[in-house]
Amino acid sequence: KQVLRFIFEQYQHIRLKILNSFVYSMNRKEVTMPKKTVKINPKKLSGEISIPPSKSMSHRAIIAASLSDGMSKITNVILSDDIIATINAMKNFGVEIEVQDNAGLRKTVIIKGNKNLVYTGNDIYCNESGSTLRFLIPFAGLMPEEVKFTGKGKLVERPLEVYYEIFDKQNISYRNEENKLPLVVNGKLKAGEFQLRGDISSQFITGLMFVLPLLDSDSKIIITTDLESKGYVDMTIDTLKAFGILIENKEYKEFYIKGNQAYKAREYKVEGDFSQAAFWIVAGAIGDKVICKDINLESLQADKKIIDIAKAMGADIKKLADGNIEINSGHLKSMEIDASQIPDIIPVICVMASVSEGKTRIINASRLRIKESDRIKSTVSELSKLGADITELEDSIIINGKTQLTGGKLSSWNDHRIAMAMAIASIRCQFEVEISGAEAVSKSYPHFWEDFKTLGADINEYDTGN
Repeated sequence: KQVLRFIFEQYQHIRLKILNSFVYSMNRKEVTMPKKTVKINPKKLSGEISIPPSKSMSHRAIIAASLSDGMSKITNVILSDDIIATINAMKNFGVEIEVQDNAGLRKTVIIKGNKNLVYTGNDIYCNESGSTLRFLIPFAGLMPEEVKFTGKGKLVERPLEVYYEIFDKQNISYRNEENKLPLVVNGKLKAGEFQLRGDISSQFITGLMFVLPLLDSDSKIIITTDLESKGYVDMTIDTLKAFGILIENKEYKEFYIKGNQAYKAREYKVEGDFSQAAFWIVAGAIGDKVICKDINLESLQADKKIIDIAKAMGADIKKLADGNIEINSGHLKSMEIDASQIPDIIPVICVMASVSEGKTRIINASRLRIKESDRIKSTVSELSKLGADITELEDSIIINGKTQLTGGKLSSWNDHRIAMAMAIASIRCQFEVEISGAEAVSKSYPHFWEDFKTLGADINEYDTGN
């Protein structure tokens, strides 16, 4: 028995080393996913689905734990491409992180935090993760040496002017290539007053909120216009509070941050992701009964708004005794939807609107243009191929609903949310739907196609090379 126990322990140890070696290797070189195409034979979906953990909260918890003195345990984490990027980035800031080889997709991440980060000299490779890049650029202001940030895809050209303006004011040197990544930052960030527009990404605000509590005096973030994406700022403040950091919110116009605070290690379970639940909520609304499990109806996630929107458009949604929700189809009707607080769920809302009675207007959607794809253009393009009556305007989308869509050959635009939204659209199509670039889902929801099949989808997948 002792020999068998020793062999088993060694086997587990080797498996864990291989897993962690793979995660680390994602930072050392670019891993090319095989190109994938899926063909979907349209049919209604039904059944139960366990919603994956929030990617937004996973990023925040991993970073906060990395800044804490002591050992933290983050549970219910799925190793999507974006989360791997953040884990590897924190390793390159000298943090010890171990991914435990739990059975199944949901992992436990053990983090030995260090409030005094030490840059290892390796590039902070962010892959295609905007959260990783924008959350961590201020961390360069804690380092005595220059720090280099790299990435790929559309992330290379995602706007960073908000930080450049701060660097200019504080005499922090930086350089890039034609306003694109790689970005090299060299200089100490100083406490003080930071003025930011509210109609830019909340990721800049979050990035500052991680670092400012560690500086030697107090700081203030002043929002100079109405703040969009309030829910994401709420999520940041709530996560920081869980790790011992207090930020005072003055009606989303000013945020007061005391210096010399200390992050505290803890155990933290990541809750279910409403931006991913949105796909299955819409699947139920335009198809058959779907039950969503493992979500927190008291969540601060902005994308929880999908429940209110689906109800307002006519879906039958009820809370079950076990805390899960059941979604059934109803007579769907149009409405006006403000995209400013919920940009990530607009593509799948457009799917629902395309088969709803009347004219739906999606307004204040300009920020969709600077996501993984130009999501106004990509959403309109692909739904049009399916026969939807949908029009692209500068910062809005107009949709005249139909009872049914047709089918056709689509592209994911290398955008995870476009791939998933078009898969859900297939429910109301007459003919086969083919989506190329289907591997894009690995960015946030690596097992999406498996879950799609779990609900009864008739789907064929095949690789088309690299």
